[in-house]
Amino acid sequence: AAGAIEAVVAAMQASPQVAEVQGCGCLALFRLCCGYDGDAELARSQRAVDAGAIEVVVAAMQAHPQVEDVQKMGCWALRNVCSGTDAAARARRQRAVTARAPEAATAALQAHPENAAVQGQGQGLRDLFV
Repeated sequence: AAGAIEAVVAAMQASPQVAEVQGCGCLALFRLCCGYDGDAELARSQRAVDAGAIEVVVAAMQAHPQVEDVQKMGCWALRNVCSGTDAAARARRQRAVTARAPEAATAALQAHPENAAVQGQGQGLRDLFV
């Protein structure tokens, strides 16, 4: 995954108005940062944040409020990157708050009340900020 996270963020930054790029980018960030390998997973999440993933995902959600996949995958990616209980995870959540991730999650929930996946991921993301 060396360089993959940064490449995904760069692609999302280069094509902010292309919903398919944004949705696939959110999914890729989620997949690149997930896993059950402890410290390596946390390191990938931190690399994603350092590359600007939080801001680019929130921007994607704001740019494509009616695209369910962008909303679902965006919440999923943010939820994964912001998870954790250590000081670094708390700092990632604070950065997400600064980037307006809780508001993006609320907007996703309001825009897609009938979509169970958006509802589940959006509520899970909001719960991280409580």
